[in-house]
Amino acid sequence: MTRKPDGPLRKGWTTGACATAATRAAWQALLSGEFPDPVTITLPRGETPSFSLIKAETGEGWARASVIKDAGDDPDVTHGAEIIATIRHGQQGSGITFRAGDGVGMITKPGLPIPVGEAAINPKPREMMTQQIVELANRFNATADVEIEISIPGGQEIALKTWNPRLGIVGGLSVLGTTGVVIPFSCSAWIHSIHRGIDVARATGRKHVAGATGKTSESAIRQFYNLPDEAILDMGDFVGGMLKYLRRHPVNYVTISGGFAKLVKLAQGHMDLHSSRSEVDFGKLAETVATLGGDAELVSEITNANTAKQVLELCTSRNVDIARTIALQAGETARATIDGASAIEVVVVDRVGKIIARAGHGDFDTFLPAKTTNPNL
Repeated sequence: MTRKPDGPLRKGWTTGACATAATRAAWQALLSGEFPDPVTITLPRGETPSFSLIKAETGEGWARASVIKDAGDDPDVTHGAEIIATIRHGQQGSGITFRAGDGVGMITKPGLPIPVGEAAINPKPREMMTQQIVELANRFNATADVEIEISIPGGQEIALKTWNPRLGIVGGLSVLGTTGVVIPFSCSAWIHSIHRGIDVARATGRKHVAGATGKTSESAIRQFYNLPDEAILDMGDFVGGMLKYLRRHPVNYVTISGGFAKLVKLAQGHMDLHSSRSEVDFGKLAETVATLGGDAELVSEITNANTAKQVLELCTSRNVDIARTIALQAGETARATIDGASAIEVVVVDRVGKIIARAGHGDFDTFLPAKTTNPNL
């Protein structure tokens, strides 16, 4: 995760807001022959941003406009992308339809808020664009029978940096945004993707999902259970966001896979595991080691340790199984959060991808299908 810079942060505009602005400009040009530049829209919460046009083109029965997405100070992979709207008159009575142009994905798996076979343009951006079409149609005494095609040049390559391929969105990016505003470092997009991953897992019949804190722990748990893409959740640091959504939208079995330091934080009650928002309490960790039989010297060393990695190394050298205990404690925190909606397992993975501890409901061994043989366990 990109480090949050110091000082006040500048807000930006979502892909959905940019698509809405481009749609309004193109539709107004198709109706009046003139492009508004800049084009101003009203967002769901009342903001009225203005966008300068990059493209402003017309032809027989169509108009096209584009804007550049400005995500403010958020490390958004779509920052700087060109968002293009091409508007065409539709057949009488066809209403407003949406089409994926170059760089916008198509939905191929159930569980997302848009049906399979539709362009990956989410409900709120569709609503925002529809409002612009209807408003201008009323102003110019036109019918709102319109095809809206959204394109994002380079979107197929950018989408590889997102969760779209895992969610079954192929061919490009999604047009997203519920408020139209990007709040820098709000992490809302990440948590939104976790929720959509859970929706897809449920819709495709998955009984077991796994959330991982990083690539190493994801690779380890994927191999251990031979899990497909739709069963893997990009949890990252947002274990709370995952568990709270699973509490309302449960699956049978949930595995939390992570490094020792991250899972110590979960064991100590933290729901956000990022280093800037939670930290390891070494005093509590020392108390835990004492209950496991650690001598006074070891307890003192852990109290004064600099990193969780150091704690793990100290305990390993003294044959104190701290990893298993942390897995058990993290499982207790997770079970309290999910409130019995799912069986919980916690898996601790070291830095080279070896599973060093597992703890859960019967270690899941009697509840889940046979595992693949994993030489790392």
